[in-house]
Amino acid sequence: QVQLVESGGGLVQAGDSLRLSCVASGRTFSSYAMGWFRQAPGKERDFLAFINWSGYIAYYADSVKGRFTISRDNAKNTVYLQMNSLKPEDTAVYYCAAVGAANVPRGFQERTGYDYWGQGTQVTVSS
Repeated sequence: QVQLVESGGGLVQAGDSLRLSCVASGRTFSSYAMGWFRQAPGKERDFLAFINWSGYIAYYADSVKGRFTISRDNAKNTVYLQMNSLKPEDTAVYYCAAVGAANVPRGFQERTGYDYWGQGTQVTVSS
């Protein structure tokens, strides 16, 4: 079992930056690939970013490529999502997720590709 706890959300203005953190407890963090998703009211939970166990491989959704950066610190059992140039349409609940995988698992862009989820953190971007 892996428990995930997100933090760092809040209310910001358009153009601002935020860094989300997700701390994992339980089994060896470096055994897991990690992802970030978000869900706006009335919408599906969408993939944002993926990082493999080592941090050397990352993928992004087109909607956030160039603005968001995923990273991880295995010594701290933490994965981060640095979000720059935030827009009102980035308003959503942000979730981190974990899957036991050596590198890039199939379905890493899908909700069903992950085994564990955090409770989410709200990000609100005002115009």
